[in-house]
Amino acid sequence: MRGEGLPRGVLDDVGRAVGVEVSLLGRLPGGLDVGAIRVQLDGEAKAVLKAWPRVRSDQLDESLRAQRIVEHMRGRGYPTPAWLAVGATDSHVWHLIDFVDGNPVKELTPSIVEQLMEINELQAGQASEPYDHWAYAWRLATGQEFGQDLAPSLSRAVAGLSGYSSGVSGLVERLRGMCADASPPREAPDMVHADFKPDNVVVRDGAVVAVVDIGNAGSGTRATDLNTLQWHTFEDPQLDGVRRRLWETILDLVGWHGAAVLTATKILLMLEFPIGHGRHGVVPGVVERGHRALDELMARR
Repeated sequence: MRGEGLPRGVLDDVGRAVGVEVSLLGRLPGGLDVGAIRVQLDGEAKAVLKAWPRVRSDQLDESLRAQRIVEHMRGRGYPTPAWLAVGATDSHVWHLIDFVDGNPVKELTPSIVEQLMEINELQAGQASEPYDHWAYAWRLATGQEFGQDLAPSLSRAVAGLSGYSSGVSGLVERLRGMCADASPPREAPDMVHADFKPDNVVVRDGAVVAVVDIGNAGSGTRATDLNTLQWHTFEDPQLDGVRRRLWETILDLVGWHGAAVLTATKILLMLEFPIGHGRHGVVPGVVERGHRALDELMARR
């Protein structure tokens, strides 16, 4: 079966929403749960269907929020595919988006990073939904326990990271100390993608043609996405130059304490994922990269 894990009722619901026959073509690489499935509409146009088990009452509202952000940003030239439909069955929430011909980025290059920095500029001043990733990052990095929590279960998991190992505990203690004097952010002016990483970037002939997987988008500072992009530049010495440019831009946007909050948040999330999914062999590398990122930030204080 090409759509392993996708209940037939979801495909029927999609067909009713778009008013044409929807047929499965095959699963695309990556993604969690059911993942991303390439489909055909009425035997012609191609699209991508993504679906998740319905475990919270607000999941459909979250997808509708993301759809509004997509429409808003596409109107300003942001290269993210159109969302064709959003819906839910008793068991799943789904959305259908245009298929963009190209390939996910496997390895960053200076050219791709430069292109993504230009795309990131389109996010400036474009907050359109009150879903504040900036304030959430501050709460996560400083260990505060008030305000709107965008991901309660994730926050609880992050709070328990120090108990994993002495290496993780030492890194968490260091980043908490760096964020201790950070004040809560006062505004969230920009659109935030919230998962601005290489495998969510589609390229064709060396040019970025789409930024995808925008389902958790919201408001905040676009430096959040630059910080995520920066995390993926440590693997290749050829990217050291563009990483310096990323540091400069982040610091210009949010200052040193703001950069500390964003860097700490990224490190905490990159620790939580492998620990939470049992990928224990990955953790030492994350700890090493985390210290390296903090070293580079301290050198810019």
